[in-house]
Amino acid sequence: MGAHDENLSTRDYTRLCELIYAQAGIRLGSGKKTMLEGRIKRRLNALDLNSYSQYCEFLFGQRGLKEELVSLIDVVTTNKTDFFREAGHFNFLVEKALPELTAHDDGGRPLLIWSAGCSTGEEPYTLAMVLSEYGLAHPGFRFRILATDISTAVLAKAELGVYSKDMVIPVPAALRKKYIMVNRDPGSNNVRIVPELRRLVEFRRLNFMDADYRISEKADAIFCRNVIIYFDRPTQQSVLRKLSQRLVPRGYMFVGHAETLHDMDLPLTPLAPALYRRADDAA
Repeated sequence: MGAHDENLSTRDYTRLCELIYAQAGIRLGSGKKTMLEGRIKRRLNALDLNSYSQYCEFLFGQRGLKEELVSLIDVVTTNKTDFFREAGHFNFLVEKALPELTAHDDGGRPLLIWSAGCSTGEEPYTLAMVLSEYGLAHPGFRFRILATDISTAVLAKAELGVYSKDMVIPVPAALRKKYIMVNRDPGSNNVRIVPELRRLVEFRRLNFMDADYRISEKADAIFCRNVIIYFDRPTQQSVLRKLSQRLVPRGYMFVGHAETLHDMDLPLTPLAPALYRRADDAA
C-alpha cells in the first residue's frame, strides 16, 4: 500500500500532535491533519516507507525518537521569512537602540544580538548588514550575532547563505551591491552572501522547549519575530520568560507585529508596537 492510498489514522494523528507539542511547543489543531500528512509524506519517501502507520511504528519505536525526531520537527516547522522584514525594527535598532546600548560602553565586550528563530538566515544576515554599516559610521563599535533555530534543515541553508535573486529584492541596492555576490554563471538565478558577512553570524540549533538554552552570556537585543505565533499562550509566556532572562537589563526584545504580550507576566516594558525593553531591576 503506497502512502497515497492511506490516510493518517486519528490515533496516530493524536500521538503525533502530542509528541510535536511536547517536543517543539507547536500545537496542531484538528484541522491540520491533511497538512501533517503532506509534510510527513516527504519523510516516507526519504525513509522508503509505504504508509503513515509504518512511519509511526518506526517513529515511536526504540530507534525512532532518537533518529527521526529532528527530521519530523524540521518538516513540521513553518519557515517563512524575508530580508528587511518589518523594516521599522531595523531603523529603531540603528537610530535608538544601538546609541543607547553603547552610550556607557567602555570598549568592553562586543554587543550580542540574537536572532531567535532565524529560519533560513534572512534576519541574521539583515542584522549583519545593518550592524556592519553602523560600525563603519561608529569606529570602535563591535558586535556578535547569534542565530538559532530548531530546524537543522533551515540552519544548513542559512549557513550556506545562498538565495534566489527574487529573495534579495528587499535589500537596499547599495547594500546588495556590497554584501551580496552575483553568481559567475549568467544562467544562474542564485546569489550568495559575501564571506565576510557570513563569518559574522554564529548559527546554532536551539529548541525553545529546552529547560536550559545553554547560552552563557546575555544578549543586548533579541529578535524573536513571528515565532511564538505558533505556540499556545502558556508556552508563549514560558518561552518569553526564558528569553527575557537572557537579556541584559534594559536590553531590547523585538517580536512580530501579529504577536501580543498583553497580560503576560514578564519583566518587559512595551515601547512601541512589537517592541519591548527589559526592566532595569528584573531578576
